[in-house]
Amino acid sequence: MTEKNEEVKIEKLQKLDQETLERLIEIYMSAYEGMREYGGEGESYAKRYLRWCWGGKAKDGFFVAKIGGDKIVGFIVCDKDWYSKYEGKTVGAIHEFAVDKAYQGHGIGHKLMDKCLEYLKDTGRIELWVGEKNYGGAIKFYEKYGFKKVGQHGIWVRMVKDTKKEIKREEK
Repeated sequence: MTEKNEEVKIEKLQKLDQETLERLIEIYMSAYEGMREYGGEGESYAKRYLRWCWGGKAKDGFFVAKIGGDKIVGFIVCDKDWYSKYEGKTVGAIHEFAVDKAYQGHGIGHKLMDKCLEYLKDTGRIELWVGEKNYGGAIKFYEKYGFKKVGQHGIWVRMVKDTKKEIKREEK
């Protein structure tokens, strides 16, 4: 567990070496514990998915939360250049967002989301997909940040946030 005085740093992931990839997979698997239907087919899926996220799709928006100097305890993958077939245009997207279960409830997710929203603020719209059973956790969390449920496909709920309205409100 993090102590109240333990500093959490949010930074862009610099390299995806084997050790880092293994830690991200641990976090991914921890975050999806009890919700396997949303976490893919296990560790091999997670490894392919995280490599896809890193391999150019969202490399500049791959942020990690670190404590104690260099221990990664969470990550978020933000994409400024996602073509949404639902929107019919390019929007911002959050591809993945996970905090190690042992470190949840300490504000780490909020710090990661704040960084991601800052990164995606000029995209006009942000899209993400979340598991329908994840209401108590992720869906409520996203709603607090202004995301609205706009559709569903199977077990996945599509949520969007309009960043232009938010920017206009700040200007008044």
